[in-house]
Amino acid sequence: MVEHNGIQYRAADAHAHIYPGKIAEKATASVGDFYHIPMQNVGLPHVLAERGGEAGIDRFLVCSVATKVEQVRSINQFIAEKCEKYPQFVGLGAWHQDVADIQGEMEEIQRLGLRGIKLHPDFQRFQIDDPRMLPVYEEAARRGLPVLFHTGDSRMDFSSPRRLMKVLEKIPDFTCIAAHLGGYTEWDTARRELQGANVYIDTSSSLFLVEPEKALESIRHFGADHTMFGTDFPMWNPKEELERFFRLGLSEEENRAILYGNFARLFGLA
Repeated sequence: MVEHNGIQYRAADAHAHIYPGKIAEKATASVGDFYHIPMQNVGLPHVLAERGGEAGIDRFLVCSVATKVEQVRSINQFIAEKCEKYPQFVGLGAWHQDVADIQGEMEEIQRLGLRGIKLHPDFQRFQIDDPRMLPVYEEAARRGLPVLFHTGDSRMDFSSPRRLMKVLEKIPDFTCIAAHLGGYTEWDTARRELQGANVYIDTSSSLFLVEPEKALESIRHFGADHTMFGTDFPMWNPKEELERFFRLGLSEEENRAILYGNFARLFGLA
């Protein structure tokens, strides 16, 4: 449990990355280099569990990104194994735009007990609204698998909120999470472009850079009932991210929804 102003909250981290031990340091450093941000942790499962647990977080949405299609199966096996080892983990499957057997790969993701899919268009070098991906989104929607997108980066156009909105216009029942308050460094664009009943956002890798007033604008736009707390571990320390979150000054009801309630509802948890 997390305590703030004498009130206790259950908390989940809806955006965390983990890597196998042999590549964890290299993978963590690579992400830091891409964003020119010093990484505060190494993306190892036990480090996430320890740092998050120390902060009072008891559920974690864990994922990793496949930059080559042949990585998909091994990453998903790794995530599934770590979810079995750490019951507080909820796993997302990796995907790649070159997957040929969409139904077969979706079946494998569900067989492993993974609860959705993670995509990072900037790392994977595809546009969110690439026609090749529409059947993937349709199949995910049919199976009830939410898709977590890295969304937004003013340096490039792959993950633009505008592109995600084009997908939502074509697949209205598609449930997705637009990470980083809807669009990293593109928060105004995200508020302008993105809307829809099935769009969620998370707070990861935003609160360190966005003024609280702007963060609150995004939360009000998408709704406190469609916002989830996230750390983007290993980039940030869970305890510090919680402190940033509480500085927004949201109500107790909003805090409960964003810290745990929305996450639990989306992924069918108690």
